[in-house]
Amino acid sequence: MGRAIAARGLTLVYGGARVGLMGAVANAALEAGGRVVGVIPKSLVTKEIAHDGLSELFLTETMHERKDRMITLSDAFVALPGGFGTYDEIFETITLAQIGIHDKPNAMLDTNGFFQPLVALLRHTIGHGFAAPEHEQLLVIEREPEALLDAIAAWTPPPLGSKLLDRRGTP
Repeated sequence: MGRAIAARGLTLVYGGARVGLMGAVANAALEAGGRVVGVIPKSLVTKEIAHDGLSELFLTETMHERKDRMITLSDAFVALPGGFGTYDEIFETITLAQIGIHDKPNAMLDTNGFFQPLVALLRHTIGHGFAAPEHEQLLVIEREPEALLDAIAAWTPPPLGSKLLDRRGTP
């Protein structure tokens, strides 16, 4: 994913750590000549996990400030297989799109079907009327980095209008 982002001349904005899957993605983008911007809370810098080779690194006081800065800096949001922090971040950006705070693409790189149980849950939620059917269009899902980047580039926001209620019309 990092190489694919760099090859297209895009900037990777991520959580700023040198460890884990996202550290590897950042390194791949950097090695391919890409621009990589990290956003990390000061508390994690003191734990010595901040990446020291990034194009730019922003320090924040809190995790909330971190997410807000990453949302502001980003043109699209991509979740790779991960843990609870990954879910927190992608659900926040999907929710913000759902209520009209932004109109940027939200995407998942569904490596080896990792996100299929979550996709089933989202469809279950829509099927039970807790989200409108058009909200499914807020999420782009592909299994390969190139296909995902192509789909993000082609994505247009669905016509959500002012639908803040579920499809049954209840709050």
